[in-house]
Parts: sequence; structure tokens; C-alpha cells
Amino acid sequence: MFYVQRNTEGQLMRVEAEAYADATETLPADHPDLQAWFASEVMATSLKQLKQLKQSDLEMIRVLDDLIQVLIGKGVIMVTDLPAAAQAKLMDRSQAREALGGLSYLIDDDEDGLI
Repeated sequence: MFYVQRNTEGQLMRVEAEAYADATETLPADHPDLQAWFASEVMATSLKQLKQLKQSDLEMIRVLDDLIQVLIGKGVIMVTDLPAAAQAKLMDRSQAREALGGLSYLIDDDEDGLI
């Protein structure tokens, strides 16, 4: 049994395994409302974790991009050591970063910048 609290529309607002003061009723674990509640909680948690992973991936891409550039700059590896698809992606990123580098004066912290 679970202790639940509903809002004025009858939607579950809180579900607990232990009794609490604001609980308005108890429901069995197989009740459809509880199943929907737990499914939505799992989905919300999954979406939050997915968003965190995506942000981490974006940050890690930048780390790997910088690492590859350092290794190439030091002569540890050559661009041609990488597969053709990787070479193309690195070139595209390099060109994009160079293009944005030309705009860096727009976002500098000094007082001469535009922003």
C-alpha cells in the first residue's frame, strides 16, 4: 500500500510508502494511478540524466578536440593518421573555430569590445 495525496483535480501530488499527515488515501501498488505516477517519475529522471549526459558529451567533445590539436601540434600524431571521416570533422571544427575566433572581439571582457 502507498499513501497518496491528490490535488483538486484528482491527480496524484505526492506518493509515499510510509504514512504522512497530508495523505488523503491509500492505494495498492498495482493501482493504475500509481503505475502512471511511477512511470512519469522514471521518465522525468531519465530525461534529466539524458540532458546531463548530452551536456557532458558536448564538453567532452571540446576536450577531445583540444587534445587532438595539442597532439598534432607536438607532432605526436599527424592528421593523416586519423580516418578520413575524423579528418573531415576536425577540419570542419577547425574552420568553424577560426571563423569564430575572428569574432572574439565582440565578446571580450575588455572595455573595447562591442558586448
